[in-house]
Amino acid sequence: MTLRVLIAVLMLGLVAGCCHKQSTPPPVPTAATSSVRTEWLSHAWRFEKDGWTFLHVEGEPRARGFQHGSLLAREIADALHTQRVVWEYESGMTWEWLIAQTTPFLLPRMDAENLAEIDGLVEGLASANVTTSREEMVAFNAYIEIAGYWWPAKKKTLGSESPIRSKESCSSFIATGSMTADGEIVLGHNTMTGYDDGFVNVIIDIVPSTGHRILMQTCPGWIHSGSDFFITDAGLVGSETTIGGFNGFDEQGIPEFCRMRRATQDADSIGQWCEIMKHGNNGGYANAWLLGDTKTGEIARLELGLKHVALERTHDGYYTGSNVAENIKILRLETDVQETDIRRSGVARRVRWEQLMEEYRGRITVDLARQFEADHYDPYLHRIIQNGRVLCDHSDRDSLVDPPFDPGGTIDGKVVDSKMAKAMTFSARWGSACGTPFDARAFLHDHPQFKWMAGILKSRTAHGWANFTAGQRQ
Repeated sequence: MTLRVLIAVLMLGLVAGCCHKQSTPPPVPTAATSSVRTEWLSHAWRFEKDGWTFLHVEGEPRARGFQHGSLLAREIADALHTQRVVWEYESGMTWEWLIAQTTPFLLPRMDAENLAEIDGLVEGLASANVTTSREEMVAFNAYIEIAGYWWPAKKKTLGSESPIRSKESCSSFIATGSMTADGEIVLGHNTMTGYDDGFVNVIIDIVPSTGHRILMQTCPGWIHSGSDFFITDAGLVGSETTIGGFNGFDEQGIPEFCRMRRATQDADSIGQWCEIMKHGNNGGYANAWLLGDTKTGEIARLELGLKHVALERTHDGYYTGSNVAENIKILRLETDVQETDIRRSGVARRVRWEQLMEEYRGRITVDLARQFEADHYDPYLHRIIQNGRVLCDHSDRDSLVDPPFDPGGTIDGKVVDSKMAKAMTFSARWGSACGTPFDARAFLHDHPQFKWMAGILKSRTAHGWANFTAGQRQ
């Protein structure tokens, strides 16, 4: 080899090394020793109850992540597989492409504690022989905001004019003061989503080394809630419903899933919770948040658009969520929703909430909240029916939704009042808020247009309501 060639080779190696150093993300922490892992796992547990998986984790961020990844490895692997299938079918792009495209703006904007918990998740999964990466778990945690909010704009840059249907998910209310039977807070929420990737049947009890204890519904592998129903030992309760027809996303903002987790763990009050959510808002997963402080009886509704934000607070009244923005600026300038078209699910459910709040004024309890979340009255048709317009959504039974018989709807119900929240307890029902089962095999036989879901669409059996309390073991 000549001296000139040797110098050239050395220079290429130097350049390659520099490029690698610049593009490689911070490494996952060194693997814990066996004794440390055993110690971590000795403080964590899981059990199944009425369709739910209860998971308790505690300690430092990396320890919590390891406990989560190790104990829910099977469920996380299944959720990752399902999310990949859904993404690649609905977008036409590979899962690897999504991770590569979103990592550059998601990863640098994550706070150190959330990132450490993600790293612990990766390590816990590896201990159970499930291979993933920091980048994949970040994208998975951010899936709602990148698939529903970042992707529509990105798709246009690829030359596609095909629109992406906006998601309308969840029905919720919160009431206090003269609205409730005892004058204290009552909160109810159900999750509306596709049956293919609606795997939010985990109730996680988090005892962090710093901050507040959290009891919330979540998905295997998520460090936030996503379905968004939570209580904390600061006395806070919360839920959300998406703002329907919303457009907007800022890659320079802080991921929504990071802000939600930080707000829920760190906030002592409604005001602090809202400030954390507003700081660095990226517009992803734009929601109307219904919040309550059981210490004071105050409730609030935070509507978090991208350009506009609205916060309402009261000690006597109620707020509801049905995917229609209440703030006029958000409604007119950031959504395409026509709030008087009662043929739309969100509008019909908005009307129904007003009817229920007026009918049961002064009498609302958690028992009534269970009934509300399972309600089947359609104010457009003026009758009781299982379709896609009622609070307990059954789009899979509706020929008029778009697309017809869309396999999705209400997949759960959760309720809590002040007394329960102070005991770190809430009541939940998995499957649907009304208890109607779903048979995936029969559905695909009757609706073969959805055959692409074979293998990921799962049946949902009927379950009753069950109470879950922080710290319980069975």
